[in-house]
Amino acid sequence: MQNDILTVTTNDVPGYEVVEVYGEVFGVMTRNRNALSSFGAGLKSIVGGEIGAYTKLLSDSRIEATERMKKAAADKGANAVLAMRFDTGEIGQNMNEVAAYGTAVRLQSVKH
Repeated sequence: MQNDILTVTTNDVPGYEVVEVYGEVFGVMTRNRNALSSFGAGLKSIVGGEIGAYTKLLSDSRIEATERMKKAAADKGANAVLAMRFDTGEIGQNMNEVAAYGTAVRLQSVKH
């Protein structure tokens, strides 16, 4: 289950050792910004401040991309993703793309 996938930005996890490497996994999310949000963002950019609609769009996209990455890791038999990163970009003038990626591994607790 993907909720059981530990996701970290580090290359290792204290108290655990990597016993299997499954390779790179990723999750991609592409969303279209609607015209009303784009218009509101244009107005907001004139006066300054946070553009709430875009912040929510990016946050929701990161969450969805991370869930897709975790599912890809679980499908390979992993129980963790190490060195997780995000990459974002624009496609055209009103689409945003977010990718979450990392290395799918199987971790095992180190017994002392």
